[in-house]
Amino acid sequence: MASVAPNYSDIIYQVEDGIATITLNRPEKLNAFTYVMMTELIDAFDQVDADDNVRAVIVTGAGRAFCAGADLAAGGDTFSDGKLSTESSSKFRRDGGGTVTLRMFQCNKPIIGALNGAGVGIGVTMTLPMDIRIAADTAKFGFVFTRRGIVPEACSSWFLPRIVGIQQAQEWVFTGRVFSAAEALAGGLVRSVHPVDELMNVARGLAREIADNAAPVSVALSRQMMWRMLGASHPMEAHRVDSRGIQIRGRSEDVREGVTSFLEKRPAQFTGKVSTDLPDIFPGWEEPEFF
Repeated sequence: MASVAPNYSDIIYQVEDGIATITLNRPEKLNAFTYVMMTELIDAFDQVDADDNVRAVIVTGAGRAFCAGADLAAGGDTFSDGKLSTESSSKFRRDGGGTVTLRMFQCNKPIIGALNGAGVGIGVTMTLPMDIRIAADTAKFGFVFTRRGIVPEACSSWFLPRIVGIQQAQEWVFTGRVFSAAEALAGGLVRSVHPVDELMNVARGLAREIADNAAPVSVALSRQMMWRMLGASHPMEAHRVDSRGIQIRGRSEDVREGVTSFLEKRPAQFTGKVSTDLPDIFPGWEEPEFF
């Protein structure tokens, strides 16, 4: 049974059989990114985390593009102004793409990007905090910021080198050129490339494997462990987190069910809920303030 969240204009949010699908929905504008799209994406990920029925998320685009980048309707003034943060007295405004990628970073559910077409500028940087990215064979990507006289945004200077390595990241950013799905695959930006009409089936298959087999609380903790430890200064930080996680989760009903179902050769029925049963295994972790 599918459900659709109302009152969105630039995205579509749908949940079916434990999988949330977020579709960028400005096909006539190649899903160009707007302030409205930014706020709706953040709200959609709030819904994802609040709904224990959601076990995985797929993000894709309507029409022939994933996202053609920022809406340039304002012409040369597109990047010259913006809404000032209400959370800070700083004279600098927060980058809108960064508020979206930080919300994705904080998400407790795995995110799969089904990149059905062109992803340029924010259309590619917004995909970086997604956990698995698959692309249509016709898709193209570009970190085009230097060709527009600006710099990378959406926290991509943190995400991109960690995903593809510093050399590949520098080449794509310095040149600002648009490149093919095949090059994205070779460079490690995407996991696999598929004919466009097969893309969503592959994405749903990956999401289904997670939703049907993995304990939601374990997935949520594992996701945050992987992302947060990318910035750790020593493996001892990971050892501390691992040790807390193993000990706390080892006492849970989910672990008893996971082991028992394996021994009994049957599918596991995990009952732990991310909304109520997620332990804090990151003592001292605080989200940095903007300024």
